[in-house]
Amino acid sequence: MADKIVPHFHNDPGVQTIAIGAKRFMCIGARPPFDHPHVFLDMGDDSEIVCPYCSTLYKHDATLHGFEARPPECALEESRAA
Repeated sequence: MADKIVPHFHNDPGVQTIAIGAKRFMCIGARPPFDHPHVFLDMGDDSEIVCPYCSTLYKHDATLHGFEARPPECALEESRAA
């Protein structure tokens, strides 16, 4: 059930930084079947965090909704399904 409420992001485009609207989320690396172990990341009071698996830098952007990303294709839409 947690996968339905926690936003998931991936880095298929291979960008260095992804802006996201969430501070607590899952990084999956790339889309399956090339994903890494899905890791839960929590920025806490910080505004950015680096994924320990794929080294993607995630930066919080309060202008984005919790499931949105910039670039937009980095948001995994399946994580929004009910």
